[in-house]
Amino acid sequence: MFAVTGITGQVGGVVAQRLVAQGQPVRAVVRSAEKGAPWAARGCEIALAQMHDAAALRCAFEGASGVFVLLPPVFDPSPDFAESKRNIAALRDALGAARPQRVVALSTIGAQAAQPNLLNQLGLMEAALRALPMPVAFLRAAWFFENSAWDVEPARTAGVIPSFLQPLDKPVPMVATEDIGRVAANLLRETWQGARVVELEGPRRVTPDEIGAAFAQALDQPVRMEAVARERWEALFRAQGMANPLPRMQMLDGFNEGWIEFESPASSLKGEVPLETVIRQLAAH
Repeated sequence: MFAVTGITGQVGGVVAQRLVAQGQPVRAVVRSAEKGAPWAARGCEIALAQMHDAAALRCAFEGASGVFVLLPPVFDPSPDFAESKRNIAALRDALGAARPQRVVALSTIGAQAAQPNLLNQLGLMEAALRALPMPVAFLRAAWFFENSAWDVEPARTAGVIPSFLQPLDKPVPMVATEDIGRVAANLLRETWQGARVVELEGPRRVTPDEIGAAFAQALDQPVRMEAVARERWEALFRAQGMANPLPRMQMLDGFNEGWIEFESPASSLKGEVPLETVIRQLAAH
C-alpha cells in the first residue's frame, strides 16, 4: 500500500495514476470525502487528514510500504514560515510514529541554499525529515513548466508575457509535473538506506524567450516576453494581495542570479516531457 498526499494536485495526481496503472494499492490522503471520491471510484482507499493533524496523518500512513509527501505550498508566508513549520512538525511526528517502509518527499531545486528566500520552507522540511528512522528520498524538482499557466491569458489577449525570470535569454532549470510524478512513483518502489537527494530537471534548460516562442506556436499568433523591472516587483505583488512578498522576490533573485541551483547540476536526472508539450496543453485548456 502506498499513501499519497497532495493527490488532488498535479504532482500527487500523477504519482497516484502511475501507481494505479502498475496495479499497486493506493491510499489517497485527502482533506474531505468529497475530494477523495474520484480516487475512491478508481479503487483507492481513502484516508481523511489535514496536513497539520499529526494524529490523522499517522493513521493515514500506518501500514504503508511507501508514503509520498508533498508540503502544501505557502506563497505568502509569515516572516517565520509558521504555516509550513506547523505542517512539517505534523508530518515528522506522523511519519515517525507510523513507520512506513520508505518516504519520498517532494522538495525543490535550491532547498540547500542558505540565502533567505521562499524555498527555505522546503529546506526546513528536509532538515526535519532527515532525522526519521526510515529511508527518505528528497526529490528536488526544478521550476515547474506548469507555472506558465499564469501566462496563458496575457499571451492570448495581449501577446506579451511579463517575466520575473531574467535576463530573457538566460536558461533556467525547469521540468514538467508529469516527469516529477513519474520519478516519484518509481522512487516509491525502490529500496535504499538513509536519506538521499534526487535532483530532477527537464530534457534541457529553457529561457523565458523560449517560453514566449512556445506560446506563439501554440496560439498561432505573435507572443513575446517582457522583463518586469526589479523595482516594480514589490508593488505588483502587493497589488495582488500578497502581504509578505519579500520571500518570493528573494526566490526570483536566486534564479536570476544563479544561487538557486542544484547541488550536483552535472548529475541531475533529465525528464522526458519538453516545454512545448506542456505549453500546448496549457493553451488548449
